[in-house]
Amino acid sequence: MNKLCVALAGLPARGKSTLAKRIQHGLEQLGSRAAIFNNGALRRKLLGENTASPEFFNPANEEARLQRERLAVMNMEQARVWLRGEGEVAVIDATHGTLGQREMLREMLNEHPVLFVECVNEDPLLLDLSMRRKAKLSEFVHISEELALASFKQRVAYYESVYMPLTHAEPGCWIRVDAADSRVLDEAPDNNVPYYAAIRDIVSSRWVRNLYLVRHGETSYNLENRLGGNPPLTENGMIQAQKLAAHFQGTHLPYIFTSTLLRARMTAQPLQTERPACTSLALSEFDEINAGVCENMRYTDVRDRMPEEYMARSADKYHYAYPGGEGYADLQGRVATGLRRALFLAAEDTLLIVGHQATNRAILSLLLFQRPEHIPYVYIPQNQYFHITITQRRKLFEMTRYD
Repeated sequence: MNKLCVALAGLPARGKSTLAKRIQHGLEQLGSRAAIFNNGALRRKLLGENTASPEFFNPANEEARLQRERLAVMNMEQARVWLRGEGEVAVIDATHGTLGQREMLREMLNEHPVLFVECVNEDPLLLDLSMRRKAKLSEFVHISEELALASFKQRVAYYESVYMPLTHAEPGCWIRVDAADSRVLDEAPDNNVPYYAAIRDIVSSRWVRNLYLVRHGETSYNLENRLGGNPPLTENGMIQAQKLAAHFQGTHLPYIFTSTLLRARMTAQPLQTERPACTSLALSEFDEINAGVCENMRYTDVRDRMPEEYMARSADKYHYAYPGGEGYADLQGRVATGLRRALFLAAEDTLLIVGHQATNRAILSLLLFQRPEHIPYVYIPQNQYFHITITQRRKLFEMTRYD
């Protein structure tokens, strides 16, 4: 039986735990027995609030360093026991930020190959939001959220002061991954390492465990065929928003994302009201396409007043850009950034996005690999939503009415 130790590496709040769960789930889908051994979870279980202070992570604090090392050894011993039994893959979730720490792991788990997977993520928005989420962990319950965040940021600074990225000068097999973009940045491959090809595919594939994609409810601009703008929902649009909330009553929705525009936020409001504990975030990347000088105009106005622009758009709707605005080709880039951020923050949990006709078309194209010339014609109704699941072994795409 092939056995392997997968060791995560990377600074805090970079997505290691999410990637560890993805590796475990992906290997289980392939029929392998995998388990996660998380240093932080073990530390919180044994020490609890005693590690809330950043000084516990200060490299100059020798007593705390030895305590952290003992916890790491305990975690590795649990992984070793798992591999000596029926386990096939042990996934160790920890920072592993120095050569010494990585060498200690290789020595303790020398009965089987070790594959390091290093997580990188330098998106400032994602880092800030991830740190805020970390500041809500159980070890901080006895202090204010503001103090917890400051403590966690100082902890990260201590880790940064000693962190050493994996390099090709270091022995062994490893993969460096942009955790927010599911993209391999570098690797030291070894095809003799079991599961290497499968794990490389898992970490470099976009996974969408459960995404609901919704278009905002009706506005007066929809009724008048106007472009862009920032109108509120009509009375019927508000009824649609209430029906949407009723349809999802009882559904696990821990993350709700919208554009920054009023109609999208109004559509999401009843959903958010019923879920005060959910994480809600408005991202400008999901705003509707910017129609430039044509904003607020009717399509018939554009046809009558700007016939050359109207004809140019009709001839190549995907590549056409409104004067002073953008087109579908421009839209793809910012929507891809928004989708990447939303999926990372949801950490492969369920999420719902309330967007717009053009932005939802772009999201679907990114997930379903549609031809560019087809994207501007994808049907995006206001009384239905798309449900999407994408893993290595399962791809689900369905449209459902909610009214």
